Amino acid sequence: MREETIRGDEVLAKVLSDRYDVEVTSAELVPIGTETINRRVTLSDSRRIFVKQYRASADLRQARAAWAMSEFCRTAHVPTPRVWPNRDGDLLTSIDGTAWVVTDAMPGRIAAGAMTVPRAQHVGLLLGRIHFALASYPPPERVRQSRWRTAPLDTAIAATEAALARATEQHDPRVDQLRAELTQRLDDLQTHAPRLRDGLPDQLVAKAGHADFTRTNLLTQQDLITAVLDFQGETCLSAWELGRAAFDPRTVANSPSWRQCAIRLVSAYLVENPRLPSADVRACARVALLYLLFSLYGATTAEYELPAPAQADLRRHWAERQVTIRRLLNELDDIEAALAAIRPGRWDLP
Repeated sequence: MREETIRGDEVLAKVLSDRYDVEVTSAELVPIGTETINRRVTLSDSRRIFVKQYRASADLRQARAAWAMSEFCRTAHVPTPRVWPNRDGDLLTSIDGTAWVVTDAMPGRIAAGAMTVPRAQHVGLLLGRIHFALASYPPPERVRQSRWRTAPLDTAIAATEAALARATEQHDPRVDQLRAELTQRLDDLQTHAPRLRDGLPDQLVAKAGHADFTRTNLLTQQDLITAVLDFQGETCLSAWELGRAAFDPRTVANSPSWRQCAIRLVSAYLVENPRLPSADVRACARVALLYLLFSLYGATTAEYELPAPAQADLRRHWAERQVTIRRLLNELDDIEAALAAIRPGRWDLP
């Protein structure tokens, strides 16, 4: 990883000069991303751009598909960063064994805290706009996994037990707390997962989607979303993407207005995309809950080799997921009733 970063620092100026006809004045590493090494770059003419260097392990075919989807949504008035074509007209540049994408720098920052109700409304509007635009988009070959819907329960239970063993091997300082949390997760999976699955519609809408429409891929200024980043270029279930946005763990775990945020987000979504069946809308909270129950992301962190601030944020994310699971389990009936009461075209509901 470090070697790729050093190599990128050496090649960056050549890439921008030879393939984009611009000169670098300064570059700053941005410590986010798993498949990319990211830099904010200032050019000699004072313009600022964002440059992604893909790691050697990245799937470049999939990256091209994701950027094509992002550009398609930009034409539908979704605030995605404009991708710079290189001098050959390609969105992705390969040079000296490295692969690059150059985009406009976008205003705003990733929000650290919970959503406000006005921000939730804007998030819902943009997700609805994306789904409405992508309804006519050819479904991508890569399909987002849905283990929460189809995986044998025994597999999820074994994965939970393996996570605890991994935490013990890593001498995780939270191992006693994790033991209690993962024991609770085992009980939740055995007690609740079968009935939650039984309550899902037989068919859920699957279409092209962003597939990672979460807080860390949205730039904000106050309560407005200024940029939607990092499309994955996948086919996914619309109810899954809607529920994941509406029941964002940072908001559910930390905001007394989390229910209002969720209902306002879904209501706003339906203003832009009234075509999503009511059964899918009502199911989005149940889907979000099942997704959280079957996900162990963040239970352990050492294997990701993250910098200390990113590791702390992932541990916080794990803790917020535990709170979110409990709150959704306790209030699911009321939430589903509120979702069922939403009527397309009405975003101004309580």
